[in-house]
Amino acid sequence: MNEHTNLSLAQMDQMSLFHPVTSISDLQKNGPSIYTAAEGVTITRDTGATLLDMGAGLWCVNVGYGRKELVQAGAEAMQQLSFQHFFGGASAEPTIRLADRLLGLFRDTVPGSDMARVFFGNSGSDANDTAVKLVNYYNNLRGKPAKKKIIAREGAYHGLTLASGSLTGIKSYHTAFDMPLDNVLHTSCPHYFAFGKDGESEAAYTDRLITELEDMIAYEGADTIGAFIAEPVMGTGGVFLPPEGYFEKLQDVLDRHDILLIADEVITGFGRTGNWFGSGTYGLRPDIVSLAKGLTSAYFPMSASIISTRMWEVFENASDEMGVVMHGFTYSGHPVGAAIALANLDIMERENLAGRSATLGPVLLEALRTRVGDSPFVGDIRGIGLMAAVEFTGFPQGAAPHKIVARHATVAGVLTRALPYLPVTSFSPPLSVTEAEIIEAADRYARALKAATPELEALMK
Repeated sequence: MNEHTNLSLAQMDQMSLFHPVTSISDLQKNGPSIYTAAEGVTITRDTGATLLDMGAGLWCVNVGYGRKELVQAGAEAMQQLSFQHFFGGASAEPTIRLADRLLGLFRDTVPGSDMARVFFGNSGSDANDTAVKLVNYYNNLRGKPAKKKIIAREGAYHGLTLASGSLTGIKSYHTAFDMPLDNVLHTSCPHYFAFGKDGESEAAYTDRLITELEDMIAYEGADTIGAFIAEPVMGTGGVFLPPEGYFEKLQDVLDRHDILLIADEVITGFGRTGNWFGSGTYGLRPDIVSLAKGLTSAYFPMSASIISTRMWEVFENASDEMGVVMHGFTYSGHPVGAAIALANLDIMERENLAGRSATLGPVLLEALRTRVGDSPFVGDIRGIGLMAAVEFTGFPQGAAPHKIVARHATVAGVLTRALPYLPVTSFSPPLSVTEAEIIEAADRYARALKAATPELEALMK
């Protein structure tokens, strides 16, 4: 008999569950927040309270909650072929069709892209781990075994496994975990609002960042650097939009030094920026693209790594000599996940959710700017597509005003994330959100900021 049978669900959670990215002491003190149902952009707690989810879970429920088409697609796929591994050339129809469709989508919507194959995994973290391994594999096969270092950026978020967590440029994720790994370098965060100097134009700021990168490459030696990894928009760090001319100049540097570009599109993929992919939004020419989250709108854990032709040709040409590519996961290419992803893409295309993101993005920004833009606590409100941020300013180093506001927002009935790098709350609702829901969420957020004012004022003293 289970000794915890007579406990409440919250007590059972506290005594049984090890939560990700959670303070153990806070959980033991305050208990978990338990959610029981969701529909559209609204989620329901065990108390019966409902909240507008302006985070789409963790940037991932792009088509919204409760989509019966996705439930049906998953159920039918489970009934027909509940599992099939892809080792040794084994395959299955949904996954074949998904790979072909993703390649077509990327080629059609990212001008100048030249992508050749898709590898499937389980999460954004393992997609970025795959990217690191493929960079190593590529350079070993080319006879450049020293060319293995990866340059990431301060404030970046690329996952939390050992390799992807090392790529992540937020120190709190490294504490006591012996990260980052030695082969990972971090260059400055490209966030003009927080890190631009007084009197420095945005273009001059970009030039300073590029000079810093050039100096890093010269110091380390270009023959030791395999790749640069970048989110088109830096999500978890604080919704940092690239400064003027940044990616154009960055790609010139990488091309000159034979350094691969890994585009981490785990958040920005599948309509979040107003285009199908953030690479299309900002004109990137990546060699590897990491995808997850919006691939299935989080109805099934699945990731994808899209590989460029120049990398694939090296792999293919070395195949007879190298033999089996010894990389993969039990659930790589899972046919149920692939069926759900195909149905998810059908919804996105039918409802033009990428276009909807582009249309409603300015509505979200205007709603936030109108309601909280004149607050003395707010320094910047920015975004692109349905990806926005409110950044707080004027507080002492180490203060966390955004956490106070996010807590009050939950009470007011709207979920917004307090991000871990700078004092920012983020907004990334399902792409199916309505204009009325955006306005209501902004109203609730404004009420939360007002309710938080006494605590915020106390922080500034």
